[in-house]
Amino acid sequence: MHIPGTTLPYDLNGHVALITGANHGIGAATANALASCGASVLLSYLRASDPPDFPEPYRSNRARTADDVLAAIHLRGGRAVAMEADLRDLQTAPRLFDCAEAQLGPVDILVNNATGWIADTFTTEGQHVTGLKSQTVSPATHDQVFSVDARGGALLIAEFARRHIHRQASWGRIIGLTSGGPLGFPTEVSYGAAKAALENYTMSAAFELAPWGITANIVYPPVTDTGWVNDAVREHVKQSPNLIHIVGPDQVAEVIAFLSSDYARLITANVIHLR
Repeated sequence: MHIPGTTLPYDLNGHVALITGANHGIGAATANALASCGASVLLSYLRASDPPDFPEPYRSNRARTADDVLAAIHLRGGRAVAMEADLRDLQTAPRLFDCAEAQLGPVDILVNNATGWIADTFTTEGQHVTGLKSQTVSPATHDQVFSVDARGGALLIAEFARRHIHRQASWGRIIGLTSGGPLGFPTEVSYGAAKAALENYTMSAAFELAPWGITANIVYPPVTDTGWVNDAVREHVKQSPNLIHIVGPDQVAEVIAFLSSDYARLITANVIHLR
């Protein structure tokens, strides 16, 4: 049963979710949504120190702990724990799963939401559409994003699969978040490429892990206002032939909750593009 006072109709009672980047934005909204459906939740997060030109409240959101999310879940009677963890550390994946198993139980829902986002470009440094300064692609910009979005996500999937198969489980969900797509992401080229890698890892997982009852999908959100959307972004969306909505994190979390449920048992190996 989901927690009283919520409207999501999915029953995730008895399931345990590991959500990365869960201290703000889509990750925090997803933690609340899954907990409201009865799942126990491990909130993984890493506080970020962004440059002063990052917009508020986005910069403040990224710098916070997951304490507010944790308190909201506990207030509604849900089960959740939080762990600050750096996905660039090669030992982070097993540590997160150990934490979840010790305090909540075996993880059977993995949400790869965390990002090492940075704006970079192949041309000259300049202004990103958000007003942030973009950098020229370098080893540093590449590694910042790929170590989290690509390698970090892949290691979490591998750890999820290893433990799932070892305990002979028969139900599991892997959900990743992407942006940019296979055609690239100008002015955010490393971010787009790392997300494309996560997409590919997740599609491979969908086919390899299907015999163990695991579905694996990618959610591609619309422009989601996590504190960074300004008038320039709104005008960009308005003028774009490919963009329709600017949404809040809760709206994306509703889709993730559906994909985590038994209603989505036949949905796997898909990139679900929300507009």
